[in-house]
Amino acid sequence: MANPGYGKRSAPDQRPRDKHDFAHLPAREASIAAYIDRLPEGADISVKTLAKVLPYGQCALRTALNRLQDAGHLRRGSECVANDEVLLWVTRTFFSRTARDDEWWAAFTRGDAPPERPQHPTRSRAFMLLAALGRTTPSLTLSAADCTALEPQVGEWFERGATETELLHALTDGLPTPVHHAAALVRRRLTDKMPPERVAPAQQRTVLRTLECSECRSPGSAEALIGGRCRPCRGEPVAAPTGPNGAVPANGVRDRMNDVRAGLARRSVRPGRSNGR
Repeated sequence: MANPGYGKRSAPDQRPRDKHDFAHLPAREASIAAYIDRLPEGADISVKTLAKVLPYGQCALRTALNRLQDAGHLRRGSECVANDEVLLWVTRTFFSRTARDDEWWAAFTRGDAPPERPQHPTRSRAFMLLAALGRTTPSLTLSAADCTALEPQVGEWFERGATETELLHALTDGLPTPVHHAAALVRRRLTDKMPPERVAPAQQRTVLRTLECSECRSPGSAEALIGGRCRPCRGEPVAAPTGPNGAVPANGVRDRMNDVRAGLARRSVRPGRSNGR
C-alpha cells in the first residue's frame, strides 16, 4: 500500500470487468492497465513500486503511464480530505477501467461526473417490476407489450420517490375477484393512486479536487490540462503575462531580488567609519 495520499483511487461508475477492457491499447500498456485495475484502493502505483513487480524498467513504466493518461484511463492530481480535526490536501492517482475523455475528467474534478451509460440496452427498473408482478399475483400477469405500455407510469412513481414495496402495495391490495383485464386495472391504479412529489432537501457537497500536469507536475484545472498535460508541455505557445506597468515577469523575480540585495549591501558600507569607532 502507498504512503498516505499517494495511492490508487478508482473513478466512479465503471462498467464491469471484461476481457476486452484494454484491447485498444498496445500490449505493454494493456498488461500494466490490467494489473493496476485489479489492485485494491490505496495501492502504491508509483513507477518505483511497479518496477519491482512488473517486467519493465522505471522509464518504460513512466512512458506507459503517460500513454494510459493519453488514452483516458489515468489522471494525477490532488484531493482535499477533511474530518472533524484536519483539512489536508493529498496527492491522488485516479484510475478508470473505462476510458474517459477530457470533458468527463473535468466534470469529475468538480464532483459531478455523469454516470456511465450502459454499453448494451437493459430493461428498466419499472419494466422489471411489471414483468415480475405475475409471479406473486398471478391474476396481474402482464404481457411484454403491456409492460412496455405501462413502463412510463411506473417510472413516474419512482421519480416521485416511491419504493417498490409502496408500488406493489398499491397495485395488489384489495384486488377484485376475478380480474378481467390485468393491464387495464394496473393502469387505473397507477393513475388514481399516483403519489405526490417528494421534494428531498438539497444537499450541496463541495468537492475539492485538482489535477496536475503529468510532465512538469504543475497544478491546473482539468480544462487547461488537455490530455493531462499543460499548454507548455503540449508544445503550445503561452501568452505573455499581463500586469501593471513596471511589473516584474515571473521569470525575472530572482534576478530583480539579487539586484536589490546587492544595492542594500553597497549602501551599508559607509566611508569614514571603521570597527571600534
